[in-house]
Amino acid sequence: MPSEMKMSYHEKLKSGIDIVPMQQEHAFQLEALQHKVFPNLAEEEILHAEQYKKHLEIFPEGQFVALDGEKVVGATTTMRYRYDIKNPEPHTFSEIMGGGWLTTHDPEGEWLYGIDVSVDPEYRKMGIAKALYRARQHLCRQLGLKGQLTVGMLNGYDRLRGEMTIEEYYQKVKRKEIFDPTVSVQEKVGFEIVGFMKDYLNDPTCGNSGAVIVLDASKEI
Repeated sequence: MPSEMKMSYHEKLKSGIDIVPMQQEHAFQLEALQHKVFPNLAEEEILHAEQYKKHLEIFPEGQFVALDGEKVVGATTTMRYRYDIKNPEPHTFSEIMGGGWLTTHDPEGEWLYGIDVSVDPEYRKMGIAKALYRARQHLCRQLGLKGQLTVGMLNGYDRLRGEMTIEEYYQKVKRKEIFDPTVSVQEKVGFEIVGFMKDYLNDPTCGNSGAVIVLDASKEI
């Protein structure tokens, strides 16, 4: 897809927030947002300004921000990737994103791999995350991809870690016996849980693990 098609994407939410393609000038605000949204994530897994700039060189079509005027209040980073959901290969967050540089991006990949979705805590419950997923879904269709693929952080595990293992927690979330504040919300968007990724990242909040989730490109958000 030509870059100019991507550059024309724009959705204005009722709140006045704009969902638009990421630009180089957003890089430092994006780094600050990472620290605000993911305070327990290991520093080597936080995305930094120079990495965001590199993402725009590698795959500009796949990067979106939410703006309140000139202020970055949300963002999503993606890349294209080949992945067999029936025979998933274990990987870590750092490995999948090339240590944060997106060097693992495959221009022929059939899935849009979501590295993250981040929304400023002061701007939550305004539909920003859903709008960012919607921008990604639009891109999937423009590129003719199978859909979105990501690993959702099982953030609700932190309050129950003394009662069960992360594997048990995952199974209960999958069976909808427990509502997880991240993965269960992603399910409401339309994602389907298809697997478990242990030791995915260094964040005790989610037991260092996540749920592999997919969203078919045909689904409306």
